[in-house]
Amino acid sequence: MNVDKLVIGLTGMPGAGKTVFVEVAKTVGYVAVSMGDVIREETQKRGLELNPQNVGKVMLDLREVGGDDVIAERCVPKIEAISSDKIVIDGLRSLNEVEVFKANFVGFKFVAVHAASMVRFARLNLRGRSDDPKLFEVFHERDMRELGVGLGSAIALSEHVVVNGGSIEVFNTEVKKYLQLTEATWKP
Repeated sequence: MNVDKLVIGLTGMPGAGKTVFVEVAKTVGYVAVSMGDVIREETQKRGLELNPQNVGKVMLDLREVGGDDVIAERCVPKIEAISSDKIVIDGLRSLNEVEVFKANFVGFKFVAVHAASMVRFARLNLRGRSDDPKLFEVFHERDMRELGVGLGSAIALSEHVVVNGGSIEVFNTEVKKYLQLTEATWKP
């Protein structure tokens, strides 16, 4: 078990602000690992186009074949290989994944980012990543798929919640406060 790293795992519905949280964390010395990148890499490896349906299908397939913690297990060696002692993981979707990180990193903290559904949909439309839904029906289907793999339980049982309902400046300030508090209580 690695005792030298402060590892912060992020959960939240798509579009809640996890990527912004990560960007703020990077400005204060964190290195980011994206669980979604693992799924997108696997999607491309399978020769599939990066779109909401394919990425979602690969996510479900990976979990069906490798278990609910397969994405987290693939991230552990990536985290261990990083020389920084401050890591932020974007995109935990289940309590099984939380348990993998707790078992591997003594300094694991778990935080949820929350935003209302219509705010998230609007943000995803602006973000425009290839696997972001353009129609509300597709957005809703994605939410239901995410909740189906345990995301709601992960959010509900997070150690802390950062609400992202206002301006980006307010959210950035809240993220920095959370990081400062977490670092102040972390004992390597």
